[in-house]
Amino acid sequence: MSKLRKVSPKRALACLLALFALLTVFTALAETQAEEPAQAAEQVEQVAEEAAATAEEGNTDPDINFLKGLSNIAKSTGIAKSMDGTGGDWRNYVMIAVACFLLYLAIVKQFEPLLLLPIAFGMLLANLPAAGMMGHPTFTFYASQADALKAAQNLGKDVTDVMMRLNPETGEMGYAMQTANGGLLYYLYQGVKLGIYPPLIFMGVGAMTDFAPLIANPKSLLLGAAAQLGIFLTFLGAKLLGFTAREAGAIGIIGGADGPTAIFVTTKLAPHLLGPIAVAAYSYMALVPVIQPPIMKALTTKKERTIRMGQLRQVSKTETIIFPIAVTIIVSLLLPDAATLVGMLMLGNLMRVCGVVERINKTAQNELCNIVTIFLGLTVGATTQGSTFLTMQTIYIVVLGVVAFGFGTAGGVLLAKLMNILSGGTINPLIGSAGVSAVPMAARVSQKVGQEEDPGNFLLMHAMGPNVAGVIGSAVAAGVFIALFG
Repeated sequence: MSKLRKVSPKRALACLLALFALLTVFTALAETQAEEPAQAAEQVEQVAEEAAATAEEGNTDPDINFLKGLSNIAKSTGIAKSMDGTGGDWRNYVMIAVACFLLYLAIVKQFEPLLLLPIAFGMLLANLPAAGMMGHPTFTFYASQADALKAAQNLGKDVTDVMMRLNPETGEMGYAMQTANGGLLYYLYQGVKLGIYPPLIFMGVGAMTDFAPLIANPKSLLLGAAAQLGIFLTFLGAKLLGFTAREAGAIGIIGGADGPTAIFVTTKLAPHLLGPIAVAAYSYMALVPVIQPPIMKALTTKKERTIRMGQLRQVSKTETIIFPIAVTIIVSLLLPDAATLVGMLMLGNLMRVCGVVERINKTAQNELCNIVTIFLGLTVGATTQGSTFLTMQTIYIVVLGVVAFGFGTAGGVLLAKLMNILSGGTINPLIGSAGVSAVPMAARVSQKVGQEEDPGNFLLMHAMGPNVAGVIGSAVAAGVFIALFG
């Protein structure tokens, strides 16, 4: 996990608002633009004969024509293809500019660079005109099985390459054969589409996280649950704005401040919204030190912020080993749809605390987590193609995301205030803000705000309890939405 860096709130919010303003302007232009005519359908008649002719021509050496070659190269450039409409349009260039701005924030301003840099570069790659980085495989359809088998033979392919597939042109099943591979990012994206990357990230998070503060203070679970308030309030808000229940559930999960969970839920409920939801979730994760402090200070008094909490009890190794096993069993029995995320989180933590698998524990923390982060970031960024990203839906999602995050922070602080009253003034309400699952950044923010009032006050370990509970809470909320609408 990256260290908490000192970020100027005014500068960070100015950058974010500037980006959102640009997106709003270009979105308005995109909404008013008339729909482009659909490309003409490819002719499928006599494909077998054409394939045979192509195969025969492939055995001959083509004539070299210098001028014709230069002309073909010029026509194949991304600029030429974007001008004739076959390689994208102006929206792709807008997204390239946005990607460069995000790269600036990641490299120069160091806003969560481990996540923001691969996301921004994936956005850049996916919007390069005619590059086809996210292009789907190409299939050719044939009128009959005999034609398909003959074409396979002429093209030097095996008869097993012929398959039954839905023809998008006719809406009917037909004999098809793959004639071109998809782009690199298309295949890497299957790890997101199939729900593989987010659970692997959770395993790495579990291997890096100390659950002892939560075990020592089980009441922290309540704070982690309260911080999920933003998820469910934003779900209602999204419904009022006209989103479907599945879309609203995917948008609401942004309030958990957990990128992998947001991606996991979105791929299950609303995969067409993956780009804006993922970008919003990771953007707000990066801006935790900017968004949370004003809310925390507004909801607490100076006296509350200076409360010093007693030292946590020592947790035994037996407790740390039993805890991940017990949580996995209990959560999976009560909410099976949360078992994937919670189970992988607890597996990572069990590898950390058991003390007998140090090699794979280090691999989960470092090499595996880093590799999956690269693939996840690249492919999430690649879903933000201009034609689908620059819509009013994206603006709604960005606004709802910050609302979800704000309500989540407020929910944790307010419950911590109530617990402080009931306990006779022994709980610092600042630790409630750590109930969102941005581990360990949210806990460090609680520590930082507390030390601004009292430099000798140490809240980090107390805040880690709600922080870990928030990770579990967001995974449980994800399971609830998947169970309801999946």
